[in-house]
Amino acid sequence: MPHPLDSFFAPDSIAMIGASRDHEKIPGRLLSMLRKNEFPGRLYPINPNYGDIDGLKCYPSISDVGQPIDLAIIIIPARAVLGALEQCAAVGVRNAVIISSGFAEEGGDSAAMQDAIVALAKRTGMRISGPNAEGFLSEVQKVAATFSPTVDVKPGHVPLVATRRRAAIVAQSGGIGFAIKHRAKALGVAISYCVSAGNEADLGAGEFLEYMVQDSSTDVILLFIEGIRDVGKFLAAARRAAEIGKPVIVTKVGRSSAGGRGAASHTASMAGWSAAYDAVFAKYGFIISNDLDEAVTIAALLTTSPMPRGDRVAVLTVSGGGGIWGADTVSMQGLQVPELSQSIQAEIRTLIPSYGASCNPVDVTAQGANSGGLQKSIDLLNASDEVDAILVVLSLSSEVRMPFKQAELKPVIDAQNKPIVFYSYTLPSNFARTELAKSGVVVLSGLTHVGVAMRQMLQRAKFRLAPSMDDAAPASRDFSGYLKSATLSEFDSKALLRDAGIALPDEVLVTTREALDAAIARIGLPLVMKIQSRDILHKSEVGGVRVNLTTKGEAFAAYQALLDSARQHRPEAEIQGVLVSPMAKKGVEIIVGTLLDATFGSMVMVGLGGITTELFRDVIYRPAPVSAVEAAAMLGELKAAPLLNGFRGAAKTDVAALAQLISQLSVLAASAREHIAEIEINPVLVHPIGQGATIVDALVVARG
Repeated sequence: MPHPLDSFFAPDSIAMIGASRDHEKIPGRLLSMLRKNEFPGRLYPINPNYGDIDGLKCYPSISDVGQPIDLAIIIIPARAVLGALEQCAAVGVRNAVIISSGFAEEGGDSAAMQDAIVALAKRTGMRISGPNAEGFLSEVQKVAATFSPTVDVKPGHVPLVATRRRAAIVAQSGGIGFAIKHRAKALGVAISYCVSAGNEADLGAGEFLEYMVQDSSTDVILLFIEGIRDVGKFLAAARRAAEIGKPVIVTKVGRSSAGGRGAASHTASMAGWSAAYDAVFAKYGFIISNDLDEAVTIAALLTTSPMPRGDRVAVLTVSGGGGIWGADTVSMQGLQVPELSQSIQAEIRTLIPSYGASCNPVDVTAQGANSGGLQKSIDLLNASDEVDAILVVLSLSSEVRMPFKQAELKPVIDAQNKPIVFYSYTLPSNFARTELAKSGVVVLSGLTHVGVAMRQMLQRAKFRLAPSMDDAAPASRDFSGYLKSATLSEFDSKALLRDAGIALPDEVLVTTREALDAAIARIGLPLVMKIQSRDILHKSEVGGVRVNLTTKGEAFAAYQALLDSARQHRPEAEIQGVLVSPMAKKGVEIIVGTLLDATFGSMVMVGLGGITTELFRDVIYRPAPVSAVEAAAMLGELKAAPLLNGFRGAAKTDVAALAQLISQLSVLAASAREHIAEIEINPVLVHPIGQGATIVDALVVARG
């Protein structure tokens, strides 16, 4: 079934509004790039100042063309753009790319002009990319609707193409998007599309991502984003990519901003500006890269190799030092470089000189490479079930000699048994790149990027999409009675959580000394006593906590001491009373929290809890709600996970109970997101299997 954006990316006809004869200027370059890349459809230059441009008839306005037009490319002064769009809509133009700048990025009246473009798109149904866009490239359809010099075609140039699979690029920065395309093409990575989103008045990165996900000519997607505006479309596309197994490599910039969040809880204060983005990326299996060449290297592996079945790497080299370096690199990324079995080593020794090495890394030596030992070793390791990937470390600087024969190498690469990655420690020659491309090989020259890419491939291979979960509240409840102040006390917070169906220990708020006897009788000894005030968030900082009280006398003394200390430290605070709680059994301290993100809404966090939470910042975020299965997966990602699973002989903890609690809290946060900004329970004490988890402290912050 045709996609609505097919006429955008594969137009039969293009009008150039603002076309020019001057190839040194952007309007002239746009037309030139379309023609140099052999656009197969009809081109209509629009400019009242010319009768023709480069042999093409030029029209005074788009209404003079008199033919159906799929795409209009607009490069005229900003204040004339809206009028041109109105003319396009009047004659039924289906799509437009606005290259012109001077809109929302400038603010003021210019932003109002962009608002008018948004309104026009909604009113007419015309799909509009930009303004302030760099256009797009549809390589398969030969549509170079951009002025980027990276799509220029030099006479006689034969492009390097090593991969059968293609990568698409969606970027919110046109310059960076086409830079990614430029570097990928230099390696021989085939491109399907490269699109610049610009200011996203209508079409945004999410909708472009959705197109690439469904596109049969796109196998891998590279994203470069600053922030997502069409959130619903982006999330739907991300889920679909995960469902069909199409890898997405994402670079998110803007991570250095603190976000200006004034946070009451640890949960929110530890959330960097991009924590929610990282949580969404993790949920949908996106591969995060913060380096352009690294991202392209990952794309190169994904377009040339199958996913690895495991983490065992054979390093094959013609240089002993290079092989050790390669082994170190993948090992530091957490991959294994196992010693090969004696039987395989014996076979390898028949292929290499006596001074070579057969254990792993395998050093076939330069002599072994020249005599065919390198190719035969690849064949042997490719067929072996002892390793899951092969890293070939060699020198490919020669302009005349190749260590492989295409007839021998290409069948191995075509078989796609396992990733076979080629790294040259000398700068690879064009001859080597071109010859190896004929076998489907991309030559890489950044060893650290290679190691990261191999690890990222393995992690992506292990990824499993968590089942979707409705965020409806477990029951319809009105929490407004609890949310009369911005920040709730522990007592208020726990009352709200109980009302939401979350299990907590039995506790008593004591407001008079005379009521303390009954509270002690109800709760039992030993017990904990804590001052309660909506004005005191961190009780321990005012001496507001007493633990392990074992006698009535200690309890009565503690009651008075708590009141006195609170009044001394915070004389203006309104005291609710003293909360009397049972002394919890020992357990692993975990923090569970939720917060609201301006882009993605409710998020849930879990991490190592207690007073060291912010010190170690061992935390994992996900979009809320999460199921208990997804919550358990979050726990498994923590560096502190061994503490939950019987570290150094300790009893394994009740992870199932903790995962259920995380899920419950995430559902509450998602369903009450209009009223609750943050929830934090810290610590939760996780007890041995079958003994559950105890919420020790809680904080709820109302939405302002």
